[in-house]
Amino acid sequence: MRIGILSRNPALYSTRRLAQVARERGHQAQVIDTTSVAVHLGRQGAPPGETHLLTEGIPGLANTSPLPALDAIIPRIGTSVTFYGLAVVRQFEAAGLITTASSQAIARSRDKLQSLQLMAQARLPIPRTAVIARPEALYAAVDAVGGLPAVVKLIHGTQGRGVLLAHYLATVAAVLQRAEELNRQAIIQEFIAEAAGRDLRVIVVGHRWVAAMERRAPQGEFRANLHQGGTAVPVELDAATAALAVRAARAHGLAVAGVDLIPSRRGPLLLEVNSSPGLEGIEATTGVDVAGAIVRYVEEAARRR
Repeated sequence: MRIGILSRNPALYSTRRLAQVARERGHQAQVIDTTSVAVHLGRQGAPPGETHLLTEGIPGLANTSPLPALDAIIPRIGTSVTFYGLAVVRQFEAAGLITTASSQAIARSRDKLQSLQLMAQARLPIPRTAVIARPEALYAAVDAVGGLPAVVKLIHGTQGRGVLLAHYLATVAAVLQRAEELNRQAIIQEFIAEAAGRDLRVIVVGHRWVAAMERRAPQGEFRANLHQGGTAVPVELDAATAALAVRAARAHGLAVAGVDLIPSRRGPLLLEVNSSPGLEGIEATTGVDVAGAIVRYVEEAARRR
């Protein structure tokens, strides 16, 4: 197979591992910088309705050359290029390529509010969450999520950035006001104190979980993300938690996902779903060949076709 890995940085661990595994399994693997792909629609001389031609631009030059033919793509779209990355993925989809994440699925997971709405509609357990448009609704919103302290999250954010634990109503108000000034949106969410700085990261590939780790926040921190200094240990999931992670990925339409859950007195609650989960931490912690599982999924998808 000819597999394209959409990534802005070929040196990233996840990108290198996916390319390495694909080549070891006998495939042609090419890392493609998402922003180097020029989407051409309605070209002069092209058949009416043609919208799937993609060309790879040369930095600083107007001329382009056709991208090599591909059978499948593995999108690794960074948050900084989400808008353009989605356009590129849509064009590959229009050309009929296999993808581990559709443009729609990526968009759903990137918007934390939409993601939570999807999971709530699927009757999946999530922390109590509120979003407001007017300051006068703040007190009722905080009360609805269980009072203070409360977690305030930017709707678009990764690796624990844009997440704050607020102990005072004035702090929540200030964060929401600042987000509005920056043309950003935020949600208010209940603080799960009993989690004690722990959460779960589960990698789902296809319709099964392939690896899981418990992340633990450093002293004085409530965010357990490894990028925020957290540590991790491998875990085996019980059947109910595993099924919950798979259902969350399915609710977003993702074939490959990193699903984050937090333990609570009500059982595990879903925090968010990541369409481009990092592989370095989970592979190092668990020893599981996650990249191999992703490439095997692409192979199975091709066989099903």
